[in-house]
Amino acid sequence: MITEKDGCLIFDGYKLIKDSLDCVPMDAKNIINTISPNSYGISVKNQDMNDALKGADYLDLDGVYFGWLPWFRYGKKAKRITGWDCFKYYAQKLNDNNGKLFLLGSTEETLGLMKKKMSKEYPHVTVETYSPPFKQEFDSEDNRKIHQAINSFKPDVLAIGMTAPKQEIWAYQNKDFCDFHVSIAIGNVFDWYAGNSKRPNSFWQKIGMEWLVRIFYRPEIFKRNIGNQMIFFKHLFLTLIRIRPFNKNTPELRNK
Repeated sequence: MITEKDGCLIFDGYKLIKDSLDCVPMDAKNIINTISPNSYGISVKNQDMNDALKGADYLDLDGVYFGWLPWFRYGKKAKRITGWDCFKYYAQKLNDNNGKLFLLGSTEETLGLMKKKMSKEYPHVTVETYSPPFKQEFDSEDNRKIHQAINSFKPDVLAIGMTAPKQEIWAYQNKDFCDFHVSIAIGNVFDWYAGNSKRPNSFWQKIGMEWLVRIFYRPEIFKRNIGNQMIFFKHLFLTLIRIRPFNKNTPELRNK
């Protein structure tokens, strides 16, 4: 069953933004996480990621192929909204309203490049940054420092640039400890905006095949993610021929 409410398609525990980020209110605390075949595949094996996706207030459709699920099953389409789209949307929105943006993730150098570029492109946005330690999981002291940095600034938008599933899980598990209005998990956008790496051109973006070009840029990422993506396509196929429900409540493998 699928329902439409507040600009979203709600099905199988997911709240997928249908057309525009305009549906996300700025007067409340909301988490926007990203759904794609890769993040779905991770969630099947990782309970924390499963919780982070299904517990998010909103999901943007970064991987166009996940949009096949509501389309094939229910005849409902969702617009692709990438992490880049999300970042640019909120940067402009904050610029129009003299808002505040907090950048969490990456290195001090990358954050510095982003802050400098934003001062030129979005001069009315007040930007603060924090580069957390580079480790697989933050301890309580790491999180305390991150919370303190965010809460002393009180941003309108918290942009998190870590790898999946770390950024989605962190956003979900730390929502109640941080003072912001909207958080967005945007990963590689930090490097793109800073100029550390280049996003595939608009042709590949429009046909939903950025991943094909990025294979040549970062083949190690493709090798790491291909298994997760195959889980999605397998589950989609089995669901369409009515052999299994799309996503069981409990992942097939728990965190170890």
